[in-house]
Parts: sequence; C-alpha cells; structure tokens
Amino acid sequence: MALLTPDDLEDILKKLEHNDNIIKDATGMDIKQICETVYGTKLGCEKIGIIPITAGNGIIGNFSSSLLAIADYFGLDGFITEHTDVTGYYQATSGDADILMMADDHMFIAHNLRNGKIATNHICTGVIYAEIASRYRHADTKDVLVIGLGRVGYGGAEHLVKKGFNVFAYDPNAEFLEKAEKELGIIPLDLDHPQKFSMVFEATPNSNTISEGMVAERCLVSTPGIPCGLPDDIGKRDNVDLVMEPLVIGVAAMLHAVL
Repeated sequence: MALLTPDDLEDILKKLEHNDNIIKDATGMDIKQICETVYGTKLGCEKIGIIPITAGNGIIGNFSSSLLAIADYFGLDGFITEHTDVTGYYQATSGDADILMMADDHMFIAHNLRNGKIATNHICTGVIYAEIASRYRHADTKDVLVIGLGRVGYGGAEHLVKKGFNVFAYDPNAEFLEKAEKELGIIPLDLDHPQKFSMVFEATPNSNTISEGMVAERCLVSTPGIPCGLPDDIGKRDNVDLVMEPLVIGVAAMLHAVL
C-alpha cells in the first residue's frame, strides 16, 4: 500500500462512478455485477471493521476513511477502530465485525471472521481488472495483452489463462516473464513484431508502458496502476476506453471474495 498517497484517494467515489460508467458501456455490466459473476457471491449486511496499521511507513492519510466510504457505498455497515494495530484488532472483533480490513506496506487483506476466508488486495485487484479487460464487448478475438507480471499482473494473467484467453505478456524483468511462461503458459510479447490488442490489462507502477502499436483502435485498457501506463496522446488517438481507479474496484473484489 506504500504507493498510494492521500491525493490518490481524493474523490474516490466520483472516480468510481466515472469508471463504473465506462465499465458498463464497455462490458454491459457494472463493477458489482462483474464481482458477483467472478466470485459467485452477493454483498448483504456484513459489518466491516477497519483497523489502521502503523507498521512500516505508517498510516496512509484518507485510507481508513476511504474504506469506510466504500463500505457505505456498497450498503455495508462499517466502522474504523479508535485504536491501531493489535488493540484495534481487539476492538474490531469486540465490535462484532464480520469482516476485518487492514493494510501495511506489503499486504492489504480482508478477513471474514465468520467463515475464515482471507483475500489479498493484489490478487483480487489483478483478477478483477483482468476480468474487466476480458469482457470488452468490441473485441473480436481471444487475444489479450498483460503488461507487468508482478503480484497484481501475475494474478490477473493466471485468471485470464484459466478463462481460456490467448494471453500475451510483457515485463522488463526477464525472471518474471520466464516464470509466467513456464507456470501459466503465457506467450511472451515480441516487441520486434508489434501486435495490436483490443483488450489490455496493465499492472505496473510506471507511466507510458503502453507504446505505439500495442493497442488497436477502439480498445479497452484496464489498469489499477499509478501512474497510468497509457500515454494521453495514444489514448485519444486510438479512442481507448480507459478503466483506471486506485482503490474501490479492488476493494469491491476483496469483499466479494471473502463471502
């Protein structure tokens, strides 16, 4: 969670509504419907306990309040513990929370205390953003491009492979690329022979990772990355539908994953 800043979390619900409109136009479903389809679950009246964690670089400004706003947006009862860390954990469980949410520099989790299920943000974010890309209604092939094969990108690539897509992938880290090729059967992208894709899942912390010749005219780029990997000029020229939001979509997936 160290990449998020308070500025990233400003107006997150407005960002969600903007992206949800793009998702509905591009796929025919909103984010809640996509989560329900992927995980086979529906949100009910779960109580969400949000625990601020001080480890590492400390508490991210607006993070806990953003999670509370997300819980409220999806019709859930949420609360932020008065105390942090272990004392906060005790307070959340004593407050009859059904699901706990907490994050440090390395891991952001949701833990359902009723059924024991735990979901991590990096896997859920990878899966849901990859799923959004895969549902692009204007795509006419099963070819999809994954850029970035770290924790988020690998999870998304694995999800796409299981769905039967032809997954082309690129990562400047040769070990990541070889691992995904060996374990998942992805097709390494040949940068010397450009191929245009209608469905792109980008999962890196870098800007301008999407270059000339990678995207088809009228395509969907789905990315949780900060900053955005799609250059503005390419996005405008090729009429790209861009889904990019820093927190809510991944959290929605986490909540559905632990039900």
